[in-house]
Order: sequence, then structure tokens, then C-alpha cells
Amino acid sequence: MTDPARTLKGKTLFITGGSRGIGLAIGKRAAADGANVVIAAKTAEPHPKLPGTIHTAAAEIEAAGGKALALQVDIRDEQQVEAAVAQAVDRFGGIDVLINNASAVNISGTLSTPMKRYDLMQSINARGTFVCSQKCLSHLKKSTNPHILTMSPPLDLDPRWFKDTLGYTIAKYGMSMCVLGMAAEFANDGVAVNALWPRTAIATAAIEFELGGKSALKHCRTTDILSDAAHLILTSPSRGCSGNFFIDDELLAKHGITDLAKYAVKPGQPLILDFFLKSGPNGSMDGYLAMPIGGS
Repeated sequence: MTDPARTLKGKTLFITGGSRGIGLAIGKRAAADGANVVIAAKTAEPHPKLPGTIHTAAAEIEAAGGKALALQVDIRDEQQVEAAVAQAVDRFGGIDVLINNASAVNISGTLSTPMKRYDLMQSINARGTFVCSQKCLSHLKKSTNPHILTMSPPLDLDPRWFKDTLGYTIAKYGMSMCVLGMAAEFANDGVAVNALWPRTAIATAAIEFELGGKSALKHCRTTDILSDAAHLILTSPSRGCSGNFFIDDELLAKHGITDLAKYAVKPGQPLILDFFLKSGPNGSMDGYLAMPIGGS
């Protein structure tokens, strides 16, 4: 049952990469409360492989009960980010929440990673998180309950996370280091800065096209588990909830949500353990599969 006290009604969320997948799911969950949602993403015209555009996402936000603003933004471009933030503030009067969701993935070793792909991951993941946070912070400081939520993993210097996917790991950990540093830097301002990461693979285009292919989707959870977890974070008092690296199922369990069957794409199938996590919540790999690489 939803706690009526936990609501994002009237709040404004700025979501990067929000035209599909996890970002869109978080936006729709907020919209159900009556939130304003800014979809800041690159896709304005239909993609031949990937579903959704900023316009279809905005329509879904409106249908869910929120107000939407669709903005075509390449977060690698500082001026585009500045302009998008200004448009969001002009439309809705401020920004209460930033979701750093946009991310690029290329799973390969050092010798197999084209520098073009390496640069793309660094500029979207690590740099994109930094610049979007930087441009939103002056507005977040004015909010009564400001949050930055970044979709990135807990920091772990175990070499296993680096040896086969160095470029990607550097890029994702760059996002996580922004969380670590900004949580401390803006603590006195009351801006909560947290990370959220899924225990299992999530059924998104990244799984279908970059990792395990369509056959892997049945071993995933849906984006709803992350949107529900994000909602719990974003409706928490910002001054008492910062500097955390949340794992979705652990967070839900702390709030009494332990039956996760509804989040499975295909209930009863073993789930793929996500990158950067060593085990399930019980400390073992029982019931989990290793993340497939390159469609294997």
C-alpha cells in the first residue's frame, strides 16, 4: 500500500535519458503522484531499433497524471544542458529532483574498446553526470526537499570489475564518485545525493542489444522495481538521506516490500545478477545467473 505521505505531487524532476527504459519508468511513477517531469534526452525522431522518443515519453507522462516537458538534449554539450535547465525552470518554476540516468555502455576489454566508444562512455556517464548536476544545483538548493539520484553502482575496487570491462567500469564509477563527492560537498545545503543500482539485470534496450539479447530478457526484472525504489528515495527527507549507494531489493526490503515476484519479466526464471555485485541479498549466488557478455 502506498503511503499517502510519500508523494512527489507538484515536484519537478529533470531526467536525463528519460525517453525510454529506467528513466521513463521513474518519470511515470512520479507522474502518477502529479509531478512535473522534464524528459531531457537525445531521441526526438523514432530510432530504427530503440523504442520511444522524447515526445512519446512526454505523452506517457501526461497519461500517467503528470505534466511533461520534452527537451532534445545531448548532455555532452554544456550549452544544451544549460539551456534545458533554464527551460525547465521557466516552465515549472524550479527543479526539485535531478535523475542522472543517461548512460552509454560498451562491454569489452582494453584492446577491444575503440577510443570513440571509450570517449562516448566517459562523456555521457561521468562527465554528463557532473555537468547536469552542476547546472541543476543552484535550483536544487532552493527546493524544500532537493534530491540528486544517479543510476550507478556502489564503489568496489575489486579487480574483477576492471579486468574485462575497464572502459565501462571507469565510466560508471565516475558517476558513483560524483555521488560520493557531491553528497559531502552539498550536505550543508541539504541537497541529498544518492546512487541507485539494481540487484539484477533490468529488461531494457541495453540488455537486448548490448548484452544478452532477447533470450536474456526472461531472466530480468522490469523497470518498475527501480521506479518504486527511486520513489522511496525521492520522497525521503533530503537532510536525512544522502551519500547512500542503494541496491533496489535491499531498499524495498527495508520498507517491508519483500515479495518481488511481480517485478520478474518471467516469474520462476533464475535472474541475472547485475554488474558490480558479487551476490544476492543472502550473500550467495543461489538462484542467480552470471551476466552474459556479448550475447553469449
